[in-house]
Amino acid sequence: MFFFTFLLFSYPQTSQQIQNATAHCREVLSNPRLTPLHGTLEVVMYQNVSLSCHSDSGSPPIRYTLFKQRQQVSALNRTDLTPVVFNLTINSASDLGEYKCKAENEISNGEKYSRSLNFTLKEPVSKPVLSSPSSQAKKGQTVTLSCISEKGSLPITYTFFKGRQRIQPPVKMQTREAAVISVLIESSSDFGIYSCKAQNSFRNNTKYSNSFNLTLAEERSNSQPLIISLVLILLLLAIGFALAIPFFIIPSYKAKKFAPTTSSTGHNSTERVEESEDYVTYAEIEPIQPGEEYVNLSVIRRRDEQENRACATIYSKVLIRDGAQAGPLHSPE
Repeated sequence: MFFFTFLLFSYPQTSQQIQNATAHCREVLSNPRLTPLHGTLEVVMYQNVSLSCHSDSGSPPIRYTLFKQRQQVSALNRTDLTPVVFNLTINSASDLGEYKCKAENEISNGEKYSRSLNFTLKEPVSKPVLSSPSSQAKKGQTVTLSCISEKGSLPITYTFFKGRQRIQPPVKMQTREAAVISVLIESSSDFGIYSCKAQNSFRNNTKYSNSFNLTLAEERSNSQPLIISLVLILLLLAIGFALAIPFFIIPSYKAKKFAPTTSSTGHNSTERVEESEDYVTYAEIEPIQPGEEYVNLSVIRRRDEQENRACATIYSKVLIRDGAQAGPLHSPE
């Protein structure tokens, strides 16, 4: 009797243990943790990245799935509570972004998600470019220098140099813009070679710019524009005179030299005709009018200077017909 009672008492205890054990085997999952094995979320292009995901509690088997912006990347199964490792390669900018891990087992509604991770690309800086609006300056003038790297993860720190000496504190830029400083030219020592360097969080990647040579601007004389204007005026006058020679001066000279004395075309004659008492200074022939057969010929004569008389003018009408000339000379009173 005692033995039977013991069996009855012991049976419920054994069932409770079995229920507890069964309940323990179907334990609800905890939220998984997604962490980078290398401890940093800054990556470079073509870098291999390893992400660890695991739940601290839950009934195996457990299935882990890695997502990138709600798109499945990879999935792994575990029969225990050991972590899974997802291996990735950053091949392009599209591989950056938000990553999450999901853990699930056979218990209904047992899906659990981790916190998201965001990778940022750590790109080395490119060679910076140093520039200025002008490569020449005068003493007392302020010169602006600009330095920028077109590539490289932000922020980027720029440092300016004159020769090998730093001239101002470093400038840290959080945006893709040039770092700008102003340099006051106080003496001749401020002229010379300038440069700048750029660096970011990428290790052992400091880049230096091109050399920029700042020189003294030459003082221009105020008389230079006047001299240039005078030279241009003289050149234009010389060209005008050269063009006038064949069109005006030479024809006029030839007309005076070769004009006939008894021409009926209206030319003047300057040939001297000697006579006994006086000589012809010049003759003038009026042009022939249409329909007329005569022209007026005026001859100006000068007598001996000792007589101290005024010059006499002789007029004559000449008949022009078949090359013949007629008409007496007469002198008006």
